Amino acid sequence: MGAQAVGVLGPVGAASMFSTRSPAASPTAGGPDRVSLLAMLGAIASAAVLVPAYGGGTAGLLALAGGMLLLDVAVQSGQVANQARIFALRPEARARINTAYMTCAFLGGSTGSWLGVRAYDRFGWRGVTGLVAVLAAVALGRHVLHLRQVQRGGAVAAPHEA
Repeated sequence: MGAQAVGVLGPVGAASMFSTRSPAASPTAGGPDRVSLLAMLGAIASAAVLVPAYGGGTAGLLALAGGMLLLDVAVQSGQVANQARIFALRPEARARINTAYMTCAFLGGSTGSWLGVRAYDRFGWRGVTGLVAVLAAVALGRHVLHLRQVQRGGAVAAPHEA
């Protein structure tokens, strides 16, 4: 991409920064479980929005910008929801819990990057968007199972409650 195309994509990061905190941190958002659910659905939707970016041109650039924005907001909102969830576990252990969470998030991101390169090498852009959709769908499936367990009253006690 040329400098103009990159310049068009630059504001996407700023837009996602301003869009993320409000839905994820809002008390009316329905709590971290609901925000996580919406974030996973947003990640799946972003994969669909990103597919036309393969075609290039103005339409491809707009699809790339829109898909990046949707994916970034989804991922960042999910992270805010996860941190709200873990910070509620043991207030006296927030630093240690956050360190463990961020380490896992970094390892997951590194693994996702590694898988993304492999998907691109083997299947091209469609492989990358397919990987995004599959990984988000797996996370969504796990989340739905968690929500069903909570609804049945089988939620696992927090470590300090056990």
